[in-house]
Amino acid sequence: MNQYIINEIKDQNYKAITETIENFLIGQIEKNHANGIILGLSGGIDSAVLAYICKRKLKEKTLAMIMPDTQITPSMETEDAMKMISLTGLEYKLIDIKPIVNEYLHYVEPNEWAKGNLRARIRTNILYYYANAKKYLVLGSSDKSEYLMGYFTKYGDGASDLVPIMSLYKLQVREIAKFLGVPQYIIEKKSSPHLWKEHEAEKELGATYEEIDSILYCIIDKKYSIEKTVELLEIDKLIVEKVYQMHISSAHKREIAQKPPEEKE
Repeated sequence: MNQYIINEIKDQNYKAITETIENFLIGQIEKNHANGIILGLSGGIDSAVLAYICKRKLKEKTLAMIMPDTQITPSMETEDAMKMISLTGLEYKLIDIKPIVNEYLHYVEPNEWAKGNLRARIRTNILYYYANAKKYLVLGSSDKSEYLMGYFTKYGDGASDLVPIMSLYKLQVREIAKFLGVPQYIIEKKSSPHLWKEHEAEKELGATYEEIDSILYCIIDKKYSIEKTVELLEIDKLIVEKVYQMHISSAHKREIAQKPPEEKE
């Protein structure tokens, strides 16, 4: 690994970034004549960062939704989400989506992969239910690493009105979490969407976030070739190619729905 590249990614003005995000959220609420904002709170670092940002200037206009599926979500995750509520003082609602998932399964054929993504889409449905009811804007918690890798459920956790931390790599999310005062154990916790039992992001992706962020930073931000990225980072070429391929193959997730070209007269 190239520590210089990692340090270059991490070395940002997190006070200024936080203020930019705050001003963005306040501006979007005013622009859209919304009453506030709503977010899904999982107990992981991305949603914890959103909660800590929201508590600073938008505490009275924020609703956090905690939505475990108690069949597969570790109880510790829900406990950590509740700790974030205690530390931030945000209004919250706790809904177990297990019976909703099970109700779907009475009508659809079994598929564990699709079932995992169904959980993400059910959570988004609930967020938008309350957003509609309260005239709130939905916050997405995807960071730049997940976005560029397509590591989100299309029309699930990838669906939102605002994406406050979309410009931050996972390593940068960890750093802004330190600035905001997010507990260290949340920062160090293994990332997981919890779409099925024992689901860990790095295991599924086949690389650490230090590797992923370094590769994406070199190829996407620096416009380096795969060969130069391999040489600079001293990472196995297979890993570099896999990360890049995930970026390419997930392009459809970052685009609006496609339509055929219009006929020209």
